[in-house]
Amino acid sequence: MADIKDPENTVIIEVEGGNVVIELLPDVAPGHVERMKELARAGEYDNVTFHRVIDGFMAQTGDVANGDMEDNFNLRMAGTGGSDKPNLKAEFSKLPFDRGVLGAARSQSPDSANSQFFIMLADGHFLNGQYTVYGRVIEGMEHVDAIPKGEPPAAPGRMISVKVAADL
Repeated sequence: MADIKDPENTVIIEVEGGNVVIELLPDVAPGHVERMKELARAGEYDNVTFHRVIDGFMAQTGDVANGDMEDNFNLRMAGTGGSDKPNLKAEFSKLPFDRGVLGAARSQSPDSANSQFFIMLADGHFLNGQYTVYGRVIEGMEHVDAIPKGEPPAAPGRMISVKVAADL
């Protein structure tokens, strides 16, 4: 496993190919980091699909309202929902959207991020300063690269479980 410096601010996403270890950035985006940990600890991200995966760009997931693989009716709506928590204020920074960066998905409103997030499959600097960066993959990027592509994918990948490293 990766050298985890801060277990309280590290999440481990289990996907079908293995674990993706993400270092969260509480000094950059404290609200987004807290929300991710809160939803992970509640099991809200478990079994949620990657509903939008664009080759050479990013893999998006985290629709806890509609993305559960066990609920085929809601699965058709994956990508349109969030959690029952209030939306988050944008926490923009100077950090670039490089490959492996975790960003907050949102609607056109900058203050509309909730539970959805994306992991960059390649650099996407056109997003810089427009979306919140709140983590980066430190191990397991090959598993992110292997997530089935599509909008939505014909057979979507999913997050089997999401855990805060301090809880393991």
